[in-house]
Amino acid sequence: MSSWRDSASQQAQDDLDGLLDTVMPLARKMLDKSGEFFPFGASVSARGESRLWSGDPGKGEHPASAEVISMLVDGLRQRRDDLRAAAICFDVQLPDTDAVRVEFEHRDGQAIAVVLPYKKKRFGRGVDYRDLRGSTANKQVWV
Repeated sequence: MSSWRDSASQQAQDDLDGLLDTVMPLARKMLDKSGEFFPFGASVSARGESRLWSGDPGKGEHPASAEVISMLVDGLRQRRDDLRAAAICFDVQLPDTDAVRVEFEHRDGQAIAVVLPYKKKRFGRGVDYRDLRGSTANKQVWV
């Protein structure tokens, strides 16, 4: 079975790995602390600088996740000429569990997604994480 890495440049691999290393610990930290998190993004600039992104559609303290994701995608798309890579991290429900989903894109053409299934422990005593899984994703930023 071939991997996205087989056709990706070393820079694309490094950029996407770096984004994963940025967003996944932050998502886990927020889940461990609060049991939830709002969608957020991250990017790697053309110069190689990492940045976190947030979105506020102006709909109160608890905006719909879909609106925040849409705002993040729009913002990243508008700035794509200055970026090498982008990621959006959000909470999803799978058929059997909750999961952190991260969708990554690179300007070289790679679009992948990873999910980290998790289950909240009883009585607010933390979160159990399962194995990270990956798949292809649809391009949203470099379309």
